[in-house]
Amino acid sequence: MKAGIIVVLCFLSLALIVPPSSASDDRRQKWWKWPSTGKSICSSVVLPLYGNVYPQGYYYAQINIGHPPRPYFVDPDTGSDLTWLQCDAPCVHCTQAPHPYYRPNNDLVPCKDPLCASLHSGDHRCDDPNQCDYEVEYADGGSSLGVLVNDVSLLNLTTGVRITPRLAIGCGYDQIPGPSYQPLDGVLGLGKGKTGIVSQLHSQGLIRNVVGHCFSSRGGGFLFFGDDVYDSSRVISTPMSRDYRKHYSPGYGEVIYGGKATGLKNLLVIFDSGSSYTYLSSQAYEGLLYLITKELSGKPIREAVDDETLPFCWKGRKPFRSIRDVKKYFKPVALSFSNGWRSKTQFEIPLEGYLLISSRGSVCLGVLNGTEVGLQNFNIIGDISMQDKMVIYDNEKQTIGWIPANCDNPPRSDTIIF
Repeated sequence: MKAGIIVVLCFLSLALIVPPSSASDDRRQKWWKWPSTGKSICSSVVLPLYGNVYPQGYYYAQINIGHPPRPYFVDPDTGSDLTWLQCDAPCVHCTQAPHPYYRPNNDLVPCKDPLCASLHSGDHRCDDPNQCDYEVEYADGGSSLGVLVNDVSLLNLTTGVRITPRLAIGCGYDQIPGPSYQPLDGVLGLGKGKTGIVSQLHSQGLIRNVVGHCFSSRGGGFLFFGDDVYDSSRVISTPMSRDYRKHYSPGYGEVIYGGKATGLKNLLVIFDSGSSYTYLSSQAYEGLLYLITKELSGKPIREAVDDETLPFCWKGRKPFRSIRDVKKYFKPVALSFSNGWRSKTQFEIPLEGYLLISSRGSVCLGVLNGTEVGLQNFNIIGDISMQDKMVIYDNEKQTIGWIPANCDNPPRSDTIIF
């Protein structure tokens, strides 16, 4: 999600699956079904990532779906569960995409399937028992309406084995783009729910229920499912919140600036790879901006009001070329989380994790006011603050962890066995 004054595209996509409504009835279509198959191997999956926070505005992965497999570019989103592709079913309303729209088979997920039930709150019922309709809405007002289908996904395991699991995905035949719309084929749902791709692979015995990503500040990186691509002894971790289970949340945190407590605390934090930037609620945002502005007072740097890359940018006597040029003006940020009685964990955010250099040579604040874009109760750690870290969501241990990492070098799979 992005505010109207932001020029750079920001993709914030915390999702809410909503029950089919009468307003959506005229957008629905009918389907048919045939059976599916699967295999069982234990390992991990590693997918390369492309894109960047700036200037492109988003990271994306490639998945291969169908028989024969066809490539699709998708947003890797820990803020939502459902994986869906823009779908020629035919498409009622689809947006521009890098590949031809997904052509579904006739292997429908029926209404009685537990995956269908997980998409709907309360006692759900379907207009047609042979199919599962879905509607997913995102925090920026965008949405996708469609039906669940089973299809084959081509994946390479780190053991060197190539597998073709059958997964339930959304065939999105009616999309409403939000302000943070990106020209991609769909969304890769990495959330905690049953329809999440990691949960589905885990339920088939293929991987442990762990997902992680590594965004490079130089662009690209990698995404992984499973737990055999990192050294667990090096992971700094904090428990997932027991009170807020819908998304990947460590619970409540406090902003640390320059190594000192700020009093900006009791912030409900969510890790969301679908958001390019980090968002703080209005009070915390204004407080951090005040501390930064105070730190800049008397230094040869002033607000660049003519640079609209992000809401707040500053310029020096000459254009900045890299974050190294501004290290003497700014201090690192951190978020402190409680690990239990008197125990705290800090998520360190270096300058590169909350600042960027614009095309005009200004330094811009990559932390935005979440209240202005409708995030009343949440504070989002977005891609910019997770760069150059391997961030690990362990749904078995119920922890969120991180390791400083070189995200330019993804783990390599062994020779593929056909």
